[in-house]
Amino acid sequence: MSGEANSLRAILLALGANFAIFVAKLVAAIFTGSGPMLAEAVHSMADCGNQGLLLLGMRQAGRPPSSEYPLGWGRALYFWSFLVAMLLFSVGGMFSLYEGIHKLTHHEPLKWPWLAVGVLVFGIVAESVSMHGCMKEVNKARGDRSIWRWFRQTRASELLVIFGEDLAALIGLAFALIAVLLTMATGNLLFDAVGTIAIGVLLIVVAVAVAIEVKALLIGQGVEPQRRDEMLAFLNARPEIAQVYNLLTLQMGNDVMVAVKARMNPTPTNRELVEAINLVEIDFKRAFRDIRWSFFEPDIAD
Repeated sequence: MSGEANSLRAILLALGANFAIFVAKLVAAIFTGSGPMLAEAVHSMADCGNQGLLLLGMRQAGRPPSSEYPLGWGRALYFWSFLVAMLLFSVGGMFSLYEGIHKLTHHEPLKWPWLAVGVLVFGIVAESVSMHGCMKEVNKARGDRSIWRWFRQTRASELLVIFGEDLAALIGLAFALIAVLLTMATGNLLFDAVGTIAIGVLLIVVAVAVAIEVKALLIGQGVEPQRRDEMLAFLNARPEIAQVYNLLTLQMGNDVMVAVKARMNPTPTNRELVEAINLVEIDFKRAFRDIRWSFFEPDIAD
């Protein structure tokens, strides 16, 4: 069974790392004139804004239910996560592609290349710290699942976005470092342009992959398959329930709504039937703390 990840910690760690990296990259880009360096500076700046949007989403998701929003604001987090994916695609990826194509036709020699190398190495170290913190939370959430399976199944959109950003940032920094070193070694500015384009393609691929997963949450996904299996096993083991006909779940940010249709074991009176249902729901919510809304329908047939 997977554990509960601390998404806020991962976001704050990524925000601090990206801001430090942005300042370092921007200074280096101004002095060196490196296309990949400028692309990476814009990427880090966009990441800082993205993390700010995720924090806003988490704040909104915590709003209590009202008559206008009876199921609360939990899914607001999915909206902001999807917006972050689009910004990563447009601001990060498309700008890097533009800058790389521009460099193909307008060659500008590198200035202070060793400064660029130093900043990129610093960026890789700082981003590795952020990625390490993110992976600690991902590992808590994924349990014994592979990274790819967790990526496809997770309902924690904010952690999904941070993982995608950190992964893209690390690989992008590696691309930029290789591009700068090859340009220094050969004097061929083509490597500078190709490195920038590679960063753009990388960001677009990651942004699209994240957007696809978050889109499913916006449409309305249930809980993770493993979580649903655990809920079904709990209900089937209850002595009050003879047969579970159906279990519907809906992920609402950090909260979950469930609807159960089941055949109950016979009781002498209707009052005892109601008490049996109430007892099941109370224990159900105790066992699965993320269940906020529970609707139980007793029936004699599916």
